[in-house]
Amino acid sequence: MTMKLLNKNIVVIGSTGLIGSEACESICENGANLVLFDINKKKCDQLYKNLKKKYSNEISYFIGDVGKKNDVVKLLKFITKKNKQIDGLINIQQYTSKKFFKNFENFDESEFDKIINVNLKGTFNTCQIIGGYMAKNKGGSIINFASTYSIVAPNMSLYKGTSMNSPAAYSASKGGIMALTKYLGVYWAKKNLRVNQITPHGVYKNHDKKFIKNFNNLSPMGRMSKKNEVTGAIIFLLSNDSSYITSQNIIVDGGWSSW
Repeated sequence: MTMKLLNKNIVVIGSTGLIGSEACESICENGANLVLFDINKKKCDQLYKNLKKKYSNEISYFIGDVGKKNDVVKLLKFITKKNKQIDGLINIQQYTSKKFFKNFENFDESEFDKIINVNLKGTFNTCQIIGGYMAKNKGGSIINFASTYSIVAPNMSLYKGTSMNSPAAYSASKGGIMALTKYLGVYWAKKNLRVNQITPHGVYKNHDKKFIKNFNNLSPMGRMSKKNEVTGAIIFLLSNDSSYITSQNIIVDGGWSSW
């Protein structure tokens, strides 16, 4: 426990996801107060209870849809009733469904809209509303989550023999987040509000054996990422250790995008 975030107030959007829940744990370990935001009430309530059992930090949660601007406005009101200062915002929300892996030619327009609405518009909404508030109130740090596929194209060999692929809509949404992050990092630079992004890749989540084998053969490090291997970058960007870093992308991909 380094306590690098002691007494900071951090908001995590998409808090119940694979990396989101791990980030919440690490943020609490480092002494910050935490607000969880997610659309899934059951999972959010469970994560909240688990964290409260372990930490004395101020922890709360709010349920809403990040793609709906009014829900984010309500979130800001909820946060500022308790803490006027917001020191960190993490956008780690991500939309998936049973239709997510359809190929490009057959991809549903409605599915495309949902991905853009949660991933890209959701990030726009929180940056505009919560980030805008932070810019007027001493600044802080925003971390958005991009994707390897906003940097490089998918290697289709990765998905050979599996039921998975990477839809173009996902790449488009994450590419938009990358551009937005660079823009806002410069836009708010003189407001003491830093905006950066993290690009993880291949985080293990009960993948089938064929996918794991394919991934290991294509990865320079020869393995998938553990979920806790992303949190170091999160804590670094939230902390004062990264005080002169903005508009940047920290790639946590085991060297994948170097090839």
